Formats: sequence, structure tokens, C-alpha cells
Amino acid sequence: MTQSLTIRRPDDWHLHLRDGAMLRAVLPETSRHFARAIIMPNLVPPVVTGAEAAAYRDRIMAALPEGHSFTPLMTLYLTEDTDPDDLAAAHASGLITAVKLYPAGATTNSASGVRNFDTVRPVLERMAEIGCPLCVHGEVTDPEIDIFDREAVFIDRVLDPIRSTTPGLRVVMEHITTSDGVAYVRAGDDTLGATITTHHLVINRNHILVGGIKPHYYCLPVAKREEHRLALRAAATSGEGRFFLGTDSAPHTDPNKESACGCAGCFTATNTLSILAQVFEEDGALDRLEAFTSLNGPAFYGLPANEDRITLDKTAPSYPDKIDTGDGPVTVFDPGFELCWKVSGDQLRTIG
Repeated sequence: MTQSLTIRRPDDWHLHLRDGAMLRAVLPETSRHFARAIIMPNLVPPVVTGAEAAAYRDRIMAALPEGHSFTPLMTLYLTEDTDPDDLAAAHASGLITAVKLYPAGATTNSASGVRNFDTVRPVLERMAEIGCPLCVHGEVTDPEIDIFDREAVFIDRVLDPIRSTTPGLRVVMEHITTSDGVAYVRAGDDTLGATITTHHLVINRNHILVGGIKPHYYCLPVAKREEHRLALRAAATSGEGRFFLGTDSAPHTDPNKESACGCAGCFTATNTLSILAQVFEEDGALDRLEAFTSLNGPAFYGLPANEDRITLDKTAPSYPDKIDTGDGPVTVFDPGFELCWKVSGDQLRTIG
């Protein structure tokens, strides 16, 4: 039985760091384990220009703890007013790695997102020309569509037409939650990839609703039926190159989660690697953990894999239940089972 596993240092291809006190508190939970992360731009106001992305990157680097090595991979928030020239200049300079598409109203801080997809067609065509990837929150927001069907409908109504009319556009379907998403990626070509979160490998919709509402399991896209969770798990552990880790770790303070209109998001940055090691071991796929966390994402984005290594040991880790952010406590995602893998050298962190 494997007692230790050494892999290339992983990357997180979908991460929320927020700003201010929250940024300073949660950044170390990622940077102690991960070398790079795609940084979501849905601040208030959103990061829509190259200048704003540069300023946000500077704030992230200023918050990085001494001794931590971490590279934020910046993105722009796509709006119907996005300037293609500004976007292209930011990409050419290396300032941004991708552009994020939020359908307006789909998730946290998405009010500035796209309503009429025809208006952004020139921007998407420019992105295809310059090789800038589009990261997609793949849900329709039509109130007539059941929330559990919104990903599948988005593929048919929005994503497939975008890809058909914009050949060469590289697209990442972020945080896929359905067997439909898995099947669509597998049927696509090498311009299409997908991230899968830690929490969607662990929970289904019963975890949110059975025995009382569990606000810290509520996320968007919402967790689906068990058959979809199993499809995601099979894709993540398959080793297939177009599936890779994007935690979508999304911190909200407890009062904002545990309210009459609780915010969507699971905060998984702290214990993701321990959870993933256990998931992959249970599925007999520990030898493919490195592909999912450390190799497939860089390959899709055309970046080198990290040279640094980390080691996971078969020993029970200790993680705090909450992280104190200065704005209030943030609850660390509870997978619902005892963890038995620990990042070597990781130390217990207490609140505060």
C-alpha cells in the first residue's frame, strides 16, 4: 500500500481570492501548496481592463506571505463593452492568461456579465486570432430553465454555437457538474478543456438538502444528482488530458453563507490536496493524481509544468475548521469523511 506520493507542484486553474482583508487571509491557503492559479476577476467593480488586472496582481503579490512562491495568472472579466485592443495588448504582454465569461446573473458578482452574446462576437474572434483562452461559467440564466438543467442547456444554446462560429477559440468549461459536460468535452477537439472542482467530486445535491439545508455545501453551479458526481469523478481520475483541477475555492464569511439568502461557494483551498489524494486512492488512481493537478492544466494553457515537487504522506492531517479573515470567519469545506493524506511539512493553522 502506498504510504507516500511525490508529484510536481500543482496549479489551481480556477480560484477566487477576493480583495482587501479577505485576500490577505485566504491567499496563504493556496500559495503554501499551489504554484500558480487562474485568478477570477469578479470583484466589485470587476476587473475589465489591463490596467485593472495589473493593479489587482500587484495587490495579490503584496499580500503574499514571505517565503511563499506563487504566480497569479490574471484574467479579464468579459463585458459587452470589452475593448478588443486592450485585451489583446494585455495578453501579448503576458499580463493576462485568459478572459472570463459570466452570463449576467449566473453567480456571485456576475451582474456585469454578458446578456447578448452577439455583442461580444468581435472580441471572441480576436481572442481566437491571438490564442487567448475563454474561461466559461457554463449556465443559462433563463428563469424558465430548472437550475439543475442550466449547464446542459448552456452547452446547446450558447457554448456550441460560440465554438461553431469562432473556430480556433480555446475554451475552458469551468467547474463542470454534469455527465453532459463530461461528454461534450470528450466529443470536442483539443481546443476544448474543462476544470473540475474538489467539492463536486465529493458532494451531490442530497448533501445540500437532506436533513436540513447545509449552506457551506451550496455552490454555483449547484451540485447535481449522484450519477453526475460519479461521471465527474471518472473523468478526473481518468488521466485524460483535457480534464484538470480548478478548485473554484470561493470564500464567503459565515454570516454571508448562513443567511436567508446565502452566498454560493465552497472554500476548499486549505484541504483540497488531502481530499483529492483520498478520492484518487479510493478510485485506484493515485498514479493519475499528478496529471489532474499538475500536468493537464499547463499543457492545455501552453505553459510548462512546475519543476518543484511536493510530497503527500499517508498520515492524518490537521486543518482548522475556520479561517479568520478580518472581515469575519470563513468555514473550510468539510468533505464529510476523515482525511488520511497530508502534504509533507504542512503545519496546523489555527484561527487568527
